[in-house]
Amino acid sequence: MILINVRFDVKPEFADSWLEITRDFTEATRAEQGNLWFDWYRSPESPSTFLLCEAFREGEAPVEHVNSAHFKEFTGSAAQYLERTPRIINTTADGEEWGTMGEITVE
Repeated sequence: MILINVRFDVKPEFADSWLEITRDFTEATRAEQGNLWFDWYRSPESPSTFLLCEAFREGEAPVEHVNSAHFKEFTGSAAQYLERTPRIINTTADGEEWGTMGEITVE
């Protein structure tokens, strides 16, 4: 799978509405056939910082995502809400789902 983490530093005046601002983009991406997950997390230490954790099946899924209308719309409009250019980690990982953590077992 292609595993991507993107850090967004949102302008403080938009932080509380960021998940609503990104709702259409999020829902459209989650509906893509090649999307495995697409989840936003807000930093408790820095409430204007959001981490997007996303994963796609290998092959055409990442290209289809980047070429989609909703991706182009989001990337074309997002800068107005941000304090800085988002930072990204993009890598591949084995499998297509979450594994279990070996150090903690819940029975």
